[in-house]
Order: sequence, then C-alpha cells, then structure tokens
Amino acid sequence: MSHTISLALDGLSCGHCVKRVKEALEQRDDVDLAEVTQQEAQVSGQADAAALIATVEQAGYHATLKTADASPKSEPLTASEPPPEALTTETASHPAEKALPAHMLLIEGMTCASCVSRVEKALQQVTGVSQARVNLGERSALVLGNADPHQLVAAVDAAGYGAQVVDDEQERREKQQHSARRAMRRFSWQAAVALAFGVPLMIWGMVGNNMMLTDSNHTTWLALGVVTLLIMVVTGSHFYRSAWRSLRNGSATMDTLVALGTGAAWVYSFSVVLWPDFFPPQARHLYFEASVMILGLINLGHALEQRARQRSSKALERLLDLTPAQARLVDQQGDRLIPVSDVQPGMTLRLVTGDRVPVDGEIVTGEAWFDEAMLTGEAVPQSKNPGAAIFAGTLVQDGSVEFTARATGNHTTLSRIIRLVRQAQSSKPEVGRLADRISAVFVPVVVLIAMLSGAVWYLFGPQPHIAYMLVIATTVLIIACPCALGLATPMSIIAGVGRAAELGVLVRDADALQRASQIDTLVFDKTGTLTAGKPQVSEVLVWGDASRESVLATAAALEFSSGHPLAKAIVAEAKLTQPPQLAQFRTIRGKGVSGILDGRTLLLGNAALLHDSGID
Repeated sequence: MSHTISLALDGLSCGHCVKRVKEALEQRDDVDLAEVTQQEAQVSGQADAAALIATVEQAGYHATLKTADASPKSEPLTASEPPPEALTTETASHPAEKALPAHMLLIEGMTCASCVSRVEKALQQVTGVSQARVNLGERSALVLGNADPHQLVAAVDAAGYGAQVVDDEQERREKQQHSARRAMRRFSWQAAVALAFGVPLMIWGMVGNNMMLTDSNHTTWLALGVVTLLIMVVTGSHFYRSAWRSLRNGSATMDTLVALGTGAAWVYSFSVVLWPDFFPPQARHLYFEASVMILGLINLGHALEQRARQRSSKALERLLDLTPAQARLVDQQGDRLIPVSDVQPGMTLRLVTGDRVPVDGEIVTGEAWFDEAMLTGEAVPQSKNPGAAIFAGTLVQDGSVEFTARATGNHTTLSRIIRLVRQAQSSKPEVGRLADRISAVFVPVVVLIAMLSGAVWYLFGPQPHIAYMLVIATTVLIIACPCALGLATPMSIIAGVGRAAELGVLVRDADALQRASQIDTLVFDKTGTLTAGKPQVSEVLVWGDASRESVLATAAALEFSSGHPLAKAIVAEAKLTQPPQLAQFRTIRGKGVSGILDGRTLLLGNAALLHDSGID
C-alpha cells in the first residue's frame, strides 16, 4: 500500500545535493515519487522510513523521520522535554534520533578516516541498525537502532578491529580515560626509543657520508641492520599488525603505508648489506635510519594527536562533571546522601544553597534562585517556586527546596545535551565525507603510483635499473606514509566542536561548523545572553537628606551575608570587603532581608516586605 513519508534532511547545501538525494531515492523500486528540498523530502511509495533514511545516508547526507510534533513547542521546561533555549543543539529535525535506542561502543585499532569508514559500513550492515556514527577522536561508535549488541561487536571484529559495548556513562568515561592514558604512554616511549636511535644514526650518516656501504663499514652496518629490525619490532609492531589485519580483510589503511614504506626501506638496505655485489657502488646507499625515523615521528604524531583528543574531550567531561556524585534523599529516616545512580523517578530530594541539581525534577516546597546559564545561556539566575521544573547540572545560588525527581540517568536534559555534543563530534561535514572518499582509495593509489614509478625507472632509467627501481618505489611509499588528509579533517572537527563546547556553544552537527564560515549576520533572540553575565548596580535613588554613598554602604552591610545575586551586585558596587557588625540578620524568603546595624533595625526588600512591616 502506497504512503507518504516526510524526512528532515541535513547536510544539503546546493542544488547538486538536492538532485543527488532525489535520484538516490527515486532509484529505489519501492519509491514512486520523491520531492526534495535542502531541508526535507516528501517520499511516496511502499518503502519504510528506516530504508529511506539508509538510502539518504548512503548518498552522503543525514536524514531523520519528520513527525507531526516536530515543530518547536512553546512550553519550555517539562520533565520529558529539554528547554528550547538549551537545545541550540537539538531541534525538531532530530525526533527520530531521540526515539531510537542507542548503544555506545568503544573501538580499538582505528588510526585514520578509512578505518572510520570501514567500521561504519560494518555496523550499518547489522540488522536493526538505523544509523552508525563513529568518532575517531574518542575511538567510539554511537549506534542508533534495535540491533543486538553482540552482533555489533562481532561486525566490528570481522572488520579487523576490536569493540566492546559500554552503555553506562561512568563506565565508558573510566575506560576511555584509562585507554587514553595507556595509549599516550605507549606512543610516547615508542617515539622516544625510535628517535633516540634514529636521530644519532641519521646525523652520523650525514656528517661522514657513512650511509654508503663500503668494505670498511660492512660489519658495522650488518649489526646496525639487526638493531634497526629490533627497534622496528619494538616501536612499530602495532603498525604491522594493523596492516596485516587490513590485508586479510581486503583493504588498506594508513598503517598499510607505514608498514610498506618502513619495511621496503629496511628490506632494500639489508639486501644491500647481505649482497653488496648485486648492487653497483653508487646504489649502495642505506636507509636504516629512515625506517626508525618514520616510526618515531609517526608515533610522536600519534602521541600529540592523543593529547589533542584528550583536550577536546575535556569539554564533554566538564559537562559530565556538572552532575554531582550524590543526592540528598528525603524520606521517613530523614535526610541522607545516596549515589545519584540510585535515584529513581518519584523520590523526594532536598537542595540547599551551593548544591548542583542531581536529576531533573519539579519543586514541591521552598523557593530558590537557580543559575541555569549552562543550560539556557541566560546569565541572570532564575527564581523557582513550587511547581517549577528544575534541571540536572544547574546550580542553587540561594535558597532551599524539596523536589520530586522526574528524569534520571541518561534521560535528563543534561545527558541528552552531552549525547548531542558527542553526536556532533562524530558527524561529518561535506569536506569530511570528501576526505573519507579520498582516503578510501588513497592507499591503493599510492601503491599503484609506487609500482608505476618503479616500472618507469626500470624500463627507461639509467643503470643500474633494479637499484633505481627499488629506490624510487621505496621513496614514494615512504613520503606518502603520514596520511594527513585522513587525520587532519576528523581531528579538526573534534577540536572545533570540543572548543565550542568549552566556550558554551553547543554545535548540533559538523555541517554547521563548515557553513559557519559563510555567516555574515548573527541574530539573537534575547538580550540576556549578551550581558556580562552578572547583575550590576546602575543607579542609586535616594530620598531626603541621605547621600548615595551612605545608602549604598548601609544596603551593602545588610546584603553582605546574603547569597542572592542582586545582593552580590550591591556589595560589589559598595566595594565592601570586611563583614559589618550586623546583628540578628535573617533572610525573609521571597521578600528580602533584615538586621540590626549600629542599633538600628533595617529592612531591605520588595514592596511585599515593606507592606508587611507597615511601611508606606
């Protein structure tokens, strides 16, 4: 039976993109007609939504099912829905992602963009997978759909990589940190060992022209060749293992180039040492130092890359740290601290000044001021009363409340924002997809060029043909080792999204980063986000004979003991640094403060406070 499905599209930037998606959809036998714009597609036919989304993804773009409630809602803060102010990262074009279950996998063995492409293809072929996003920076994969976790791990293993499913956020965080530290240490010492041997060897060879094999240094080079092999095994075994796995799976990665380049250089050099008579005197140049230098520099590059990834991931870690480890439970036994992981919806929790909200909930009793800048971008703290919604990660600046937990764990607004930032790091802009397509054929093309270059020198080059052929082919393989395109593009995306998150800017998709270079106008929907981030005293109005300074000093003396945001502004304006001699200070919730200063009873607050005290 024919039906029409609406898809929200992302990543289309021109008419060519629209044409490509339209042709991809209409080539399906179960699609009758597809109307496509840069933002959406109306598809008529018998195809289901998952199949259509997969087709758009295969064309190099993103798609999600567009539902009837996809438009932004005017009710901002509910327990089941994040505030629209917060979701500069999550708009109506992603409802399908929110509805689908997700699995987080930690991937081992990925080194470049072609590895990412292979893992993504392997995961997308698993039954039930709607979408797979692989994050090279975090060495992880986010899989959306109803797939069996064991099948996901098996698919990654079959592709030549290792994987483990980690759905618990804290467990994932601990394992990633442990893996990152271990990788950093390994790359660092491997780089140090290789360079410690390679640099002196290179300098010795360059200074005395000792890279040429002669009768006088034959024994020395034989020993250095054996030592070089040991250094290569110790510092580069992971490259050779990865290259072998790729070869068994019928593919090639950056590690294949590293293995071919360093291996060819060593094999050629050791062949010269073992059979010098086969090579003319002018072709007896040795490249032992090149093998270890390449391994040392690439290991150093991996160590620096690991350091950059850890730095860019700190933005996510800071978001995770906004959630406290414990919550204050209120029950028949009184107040007691419990782990946040034990909090269940419906529990009653207490918050006091200085606490961070552990889970999303609704205030039952009390009143407090909440700093929600990390969530909404609004610098001014918000006053919350019974019935108001509060959100995990926000800070209680002043007051005390009891609230009922509504959303916990991965269902809180903060958790969804963290998940969206992670998805943004895993997403690819158009330039990233171009890099993937290039890197997929990069290694085979380089190997082909090396073979053609060697053949040309063998057929048409000067004597000795075989020596020049080996030198030229080896040189092409060596200089192509650091597959920069496959590393620079994903790392720039990770660094960009991570740095934006550090500054409080949440990016929904990497395409937004690429398109941001074309922005010439920014429009803000409210002025609160453009302030200095804290209230300031702008004017002091006095009555009678009092001076501005005396009124401000008296008000600051009263407000010194208060944690209210406006109280801090008054104290800052008065430049009061020492606590005043104030007696009987007390906070009157929702109205103001009172106290006795120099024998006088003082009140400071709103009209309700003055009315209750009989003051006109």
